[in-house]
Amino acid sequence: MAVGQNQRNRKNDPMVSKTGKAKLGPLNVTQLSKLLDSSTKPKEKAKIQRALNKRPPVAVAATEAA
Repeated sequence: MAVGQNQRNRKNDPMVSKTGKAKLGPLNVTQLSKLLDSSTKPKEKAKIQRALNKRPPVAVAATEAA
């Protein structure tokens, strides 16, 4: 079997790029923060942190104050 022929076997996943890296664009803030906690590589953590900084912060529920 020749090298580089995994395109026939690769499933098309909209959340993963062609190289197998996760796409951060469609994720919301809670998903990104969960991904940041589970990631171990500093390069991935920096990428996720930049994506979090681009998005507005999550609004805290007002029921706690009442």
